[in-house]
Amino acid sequence: MFAKAVQAVNDVVWSPLLVALLIFAGLFFSFRTRFVQVRRFGLMVRSLFARKEPGQKGISSFEAFCVALSGRVGTGNIVGVATAIALGGPGAVFWMWVIAFFGASTAFVEATLAQIYKFPHRTGYRGGPASYIQHGLGQKWLAVLFAILTVIGYGLFLTTVQANGVSSALNNSYGVSPLVSGILLAAVLALVIIGGVKSIARVAAVVTPFMALGYIVISLVVIALHIDQVPAVFASILSGAFGIKPVAGGILGSTIMMGVKRGIFSNEAGQGGGAIVSASADVPHPVRQGLAQSFSVYVDTLLVCTATALMILCSGTYNIYGSSGEMMVANAPELADNYVNYTQAAVDSVLTGFGGQFVSIALLFFVFTTLMAYYFYAESSIIYLFNSGGRWEKAAVWAFRIAILAATVFGAVRETNVIWHLGDIGVGVMAWINVIALLLLSSKAVSALKDYEKSLKKDK
Repeated sequence: MFAKAVQAVNDVVWSPLLVALLIFAGLFFSFRTRFVQVRRFGLMVRSLFARKEPGQKGISSFEAFCVALSGRVGTGNIVGVATAIALGGPGAVFWMWVIAFFGASTAFVEATLAQIYKFPHRTGYRGGPASYIQHGLGQKWLAVLFAILTVIGYGLFLTTVQANGVSSALNNSYGVSPLVSGILLAAVLALVIIGGVKSIARVAAVVTPFMALGYIVISLVVIALHIDQVPAVFASILSGAFGIKPVAGGILGSTIMMGVKRGIFSNEAGQGGGAIVSASADVPHPVRQGLAQSFSVYVDTLLVCTATALMILCSGTYNIYGSSGEMMVANAPELADNYVNYTQAAVDSVLTGFGGQFVSIALLFFVFTTLMAYYFYAESSIIYLFNSGGRWEKAAVWAFRIAILAATVFGAVRETNVIWHLGDIGVGVMAWINVIALLLLSSKAVSALKDYEKSLKKDK
């Protein structure tokens, strides 16, 4: 009964209209910024390493980039990619690339707006969609609603998704009980989040680059040892994306939908999370943080998600399912619909006995840092709701800390499909509100970009 209710809500939230809205927004922002995600690629990279000046408040641009990347790189990069392939075929990967390319412009707009409308707090700067919805659109009720949805969406729904992914992987590889995995993950998370925003930023700045680089290196080894399959894999991605093959044609709608959904879930462009952490950065110009967040979308989807997809497709460790649940392509029937096992089996195909363990450990790091980011997003929303710095704010923050730890344990032991649908609902509702707000406020971000580019010309 619960699963059916969740599915019904998910179908309403993730109607084709939302997919169309996200694609339209990415196209709109790309043209309005004259494809800033391409023109200013060099500045994107350089903006990450801008030196933090003495006396600046908040976290550095690089720390904000790492926290946001922590939120983007998680279960979606391993389990989500495998799910997209299973339910949408290889062609879903193409649509993940498309949504990432255009999503980079969306990330630029929301991060820039977050900088424009950020507010000071005793812990540094805070803000995000709630702040620019209130002060940019003048709609406080909608801002409050978004903040509440962020606390529920990130703190409860998406937290359960991440915990479920890592508990499944550890159970597959080490036989660890999901309950034990959930308790241990919650315990380690508690040690970090109690330290507050600066503790989260410091841990993310060290762990996130390390884990992403390590994962990509192993993926390159797997792909290199299946190098003869790479041309055929790219051909299947392109043909599947447009339904050219018989199987792909039969699930074309699912191919596009899964590519977009899993792409959005992974890179979070338009969802609002990246905007929340962007508001906490102390940078000399709002556009600097916008450029940094655009780059994080590329890292997440074009590097990490693609690494997972190519490993799975080159190794052939996947199955494809139709809309009614029938297995249409059985490359690895023994894996059935255990999606995390697709990635584990891919690594194991060339590093026998190591694949399951490696993916489990990688997923553990991914999930841990993602949960830190989710806590950051939700805490900032609580601060927005109780921006008094008094005992009510502190009480709400501590109550949420208990709630997110409980959600971590709950997610670890719940059935996978229900958890994914809950995550989709959280992503979808926030995306609806945030993207519409971004469209209405985009002129502010475009003006900031023009101002920044003028300053670059003066400095030459």
